[in-house]
Amino acid sequence: MRAPSRSVLLLVVTALAVVVVVAAWVVVSRRPAEVAVLEIRPQTVEQALSVVGRARPTQLIQVASPNSGQVVRLFHDEGARVAAGDPLAVILATVEQAQTDVDVARTVAARAQATEAKLRYQRTRTLHAKGYASDAALEAARAALETAEANVTAASATLRASTERAREFTIRAPMAGVVLVRPIDDGQVVGAGETLFELGSASGVEIRAEVEEAYADAIRPGQTARAALSGSPEIFPARVTEVSPRVDSGTGGRTIRLSPADSQGLAPGRSVDVTIVVAQRQGAIVVPRRAVVDATAAPKVYVVDADGIIRIRIISVARWPSVNAIVERGVRAGDRVVLEPGATRPDAHVRPVAQTSGD
Repeated sequence: MRAPSRSVLLLVVTALAVVVVVAAWVVVSRRPAEVAVLEIRPQTVEQALSVVGRARPTQLIQVASPNSGQVVRLFHDEGARVAAGDPLAVILATVEQAQTDVDVARTVAARAQATEAKLRYQRTRTLHAKGYASDAALEAARAALETAEANVTAASATLRASTERAREFTIRAPMAGVVLVRPIDDGQVVGAGETLFELGSASGVEIRAEVEEAYADAIRPGQTARAALSGSPEIFPARVTEVSPRVDSGTGGRTIRLSPADSQGLAPGRSVDVTIVVAQRQGAIVVPRRAVVDATAAPKVYVVDADGIIRIRIISVARWPSVNAIVERGVRAGDRVVLEPGATRPDAHVRPVAQTSGD
């Protein structure tokens, strides 16, 4: 019997290889697709709110002129430290000073007239005592003296009023602090009520941020916060000191004030990233937001059951801004939630591959 030829052997080997490849393809094609899942494990979750605030002095005052006029002298520039009562600027007060000079002259004249009336009254009283002046003359002298003294009182009051009006044109610091803004220059004409200086308290810095009213209701004085200068990795602690009761009708927000543990390096106007710790939830369930389907309308997740079949699970998600969704109902410990629901479909047979929440 003749041995098989070489070509026949080659043909047989090729056929066997094809059969093996086809069989392997059939096995692979029937194998369930892999899907990444997160096995739910309840944990303690920090419910926090992140906002951007700005550092500012604890006291901030806008200094304005009560009168219009021309700035004729400026005593301080931005960054200068001033004491309470220090002059900041002088507004031209030529007319007012002239009126003060007139009132000074009137006061001097009234006092001279009062002195003359007093001497006349004393002379008349002496003559009356000796019988050389009548009662009517004495009364007339007394009335003239009282009138002159009244004129002195009126002239003095007018002088004080005009002096105060002239003094209003010297703008003074209402408190000790630092000049933060000086939007005026020498020679500039300003109007009554126009801001000339912005003063900040010399010590103490706070952080102010605006929070949407829907979330501001959960913020209370005393809550802790983590803060960092925008663009800086350094984190420092802060504490909520005040929540404004007023809602800004334009922005729909409420102002939150925070006190940093260390105000060093917090220049007024500096942007600060703030994370306010509102509450901590024990035994909470969280899933990545990408795992939630129809998050705004009817939130749901895909869960892989014990047989490897994908099932739809309706869930309830806490209405709170956070990186991960906080699930309040619909998922329990041990459930395997599909992380990429867009890559599969309900009722599909899959092979779950567990991943951690950080994957």
